[in-house]
Amino acid sequence: MKCFHFSSGDAGGTFDDAGSRVSRLSWARSLSIASTSSSLGLEPRRAELDPGWDLPCPATAGPPEGLRAFAFSELKAATRGFGRSLLIGEGGFGCVYRGVVTVAGDDGAAETMDVAVKQLNRHGLQGHKEWVTEVNFLGVVKHPNLVKLVGYCAEDDERGIQRLLVYELMRNKSLEDHLLSRVSSALSWSLRLKIALDAARGLAYLHEEMDFQLIFRDFKTSNILLDEDFNAKLSDFGFARHGPTAGVGHVETSVVGTVGYAAPEYIHTGKLTAKSDVWSFGVVLYELVTGRRSLDRNLPRSEQKLLEWVKPFATDPKKLHTIMDSRLEGKYCLESAQNLVALANRCLKKQPKSRPRMSEVVEMLDQIIKTSNSETTETITSTSISPGEDAADTKKLSRDKSSRSRVFEIKDMLTLKNNSVGRLYWRSLASGPIARMARNRP
Repeated sequence: MKCFHFSSGDAGGTFDDAGSRVSRLSWARSLSIASTSSSLGLEPRRAELDPGWDLPCPATAGPPEGLRAFAFSELKAATRGFGRSLLIGEGGFGCVYRGVVTVAGDDGAAETMDVAVKQLNRHGLQGHKEWVTEVNFLGVVKHPNLVKLVGYCAEDDERGIQRLLVYELMRNKSLEDHLLSRVSSALSWSLRLKIALDAARGLAYLHEEMDFQLIFRDFKTSNILLDEDFNAKLSDFGFARHGPTAGVGHVETSVVGTVGYAAPEYIHTGKLTAKSDVWSFGVVLYELVTGRRSLDRNLPRSEQKLLEWVKPFATDPKKLHTIMDSRLEGKYCLESAQNLVALANRCLKKQPKSRPRMSEVVEMLDQIIKTSNSETTETITSTSISPGEDAADTKKLSRDKSSRSRVFEIKDMLTLKNNSVGRLYWRSLASGPIARMARNRP
């Protein structure tokens, strides 16, 4: 996915008594190190184009409390020399590796911890300022829907400055990995709703629940990580920006983000508000519904841009099944899908002021989940065979039972039966007594 942002490079260092460039950078120096991008022919530093880029945080002589300063040698050993076999992610910032480090437990005793180590590319698209932003923010802010930063590394050696970040390991990878079939199992409808709610809570916290407002600026499926219980957490705060002060409607800033997710008014004017994140959230909701990327050049031209493709179908309940992710296999609550699409459309209003606040989005998602849960209580489980069934029905129901117990919602099945597009799907799922029950419906 194409990103648009400015690049920066860093250089500098001190020598130890032996004259080798291996001394660890002090925290204060790591915050003030000068960029040499202009001498390298790169774009100017983002801080020069984007005043106030640094997040507000207390001035300290050391890193935020609770963060550990790792030695580069320790992280190199933890990742087996940054081996390709432990590579779990790669982007404009560099590479992310899985590793194991030793940390102090709650009782003070040493214990091992699985982590994700992000090694920033010195010539990559994400530079020193973004690295500092992540450490400043995640080092002081804690929330169950924000990824936990364990520590950092800022060290100088013969190859230059080594900048690394160490996070808690999110075992179920990113939402993007699941939607793009990079993992074997597809996300169920209930899990998709849960992930949407978790991500909404994370954004609501950034926008409305802190002493200062933070605008994420790069909300997308690859930045929504999932732990072992599929709890969603926001990650990658390198582009985060302090929101406008009281009485000011927006922030004038350089445009950064990812094509397909950034709000149109932000792209065209550079005026940033929290409603820019709300737009991005609406895009992600449609990705959850369709299982498609916001922009996919591999599809036919008319289907490459997600928001343009869904437009003719999203407002017509009879056509909604056309855009639903086929990997759901029809196993979703129709009413909750309609409500989720309606919420996505509200988030994608052309006028930013017409979009809901993220706290309102959280409330609406919570209600959608309650509606979905209440409807699934009215179900039929096809696990038994009546004496009057024919051999074909018996064979099919036995096969279904051996694989898994299937649950059908009465209302959705009747809708499929009366829908010409869904007749084949109806026949494949509802042969035997279920089909006869529908035919006898007055």
